[in-house]
Amino acid sequence: MELKKNSILIVDDQAINIKILTHMLSQDYTIYAESDGGNCFDAAKRLQPDLILLDVIMPGKSGFDIIKELKEAPATQNIPVIFVTGLDDSEEEAQGLLLGAVDYIKKPFTASGVKRCIMRHGL
Repeated sequence: MELKKNSILIVDDQAINIKILTHMLSQDYTIYAESDGGNCFDAAKRLQPDLILLDVIMPGKSGFDIIKELKEAPATQNIPVIFVTGLDDSEEEAQGLLLGAVDYIKKPFTASGVKRCIMRHGL
């Protein structure tokens, strides 16, 4: 499999969020999607995306659990992670940033807001 440049892995258990983000971003980026947080680490390791958009609240493994895994493994620790969340809690945002996220995108999101956030982090 040829790895694509300017690629984003979207991880969200809600298919509608994946669909919306894919629609917003697919003209400018190669998009990969994973709806099961438990598969995120393997997908990130295999695909080596340039960025991960990661939902915080998912069944099974939370985004916080997933980012810990990603940041502990040499193969994925340098992939920037932006949390996408409906949470509006500054403590949870601080926790995500302490765990290694580079930013947060709050739901509901807009195409311009998502793209601005992604571009701020070099993509």
